[in-house]
Amino acid sequence: MKMNTEKIIEMMNQDWTDIYYHLHTKHDDHLSHHAVRMLQHIEKNRLVTIGHLAKLLDVSHNTASEHVKRLIQKGLVQKNRDSSDERKVYVTLTPEGEEAVKRHTRLHPKKLQKVLEQLNEEEVEMIKTAFSLLSREAKSCF
Repeated sequence: MKMNTEKIIEMMNQDWTDIYYHLHTKHDDHLSHHAVRMLQHIEKNRLVTIGHLAKLLDVSHNTASEHVKRLIQKGLVQKNRDSSDERKVYVTLTPEGEEAVKRHTRLHPKKLQKVLEQLNEEEVEMIKTAFSLLSREAKSCF
């Protein structure tokens, strides 16, 4: 069973990289991998501090703070103080930051539409089900 699982994982990883390579959205805002990961984390978790971002990236608080400063300068995030505890500062996405996350992480809608139009209804349903299952289980595991 272990060998079978390893083969499945290898196949899924290869298929996923092919899908992303062919269907990703082009972008030219030159964000680092760390910056994109930070934006994704903020999008998915909402109440995020610089300390959370430092742990996510496995960097010091100061390094995470420098990354956040660069994202603020680009207009992608902002800092907000907690109204009930002024000591807490949260990093949130700006509308421009929300768009940047989409550009860097999502599949291009028109490219994906073209692929889906080549499939029959049953194949589309299989893909929807598979993606929903994978998403659900990933969220519950991590």
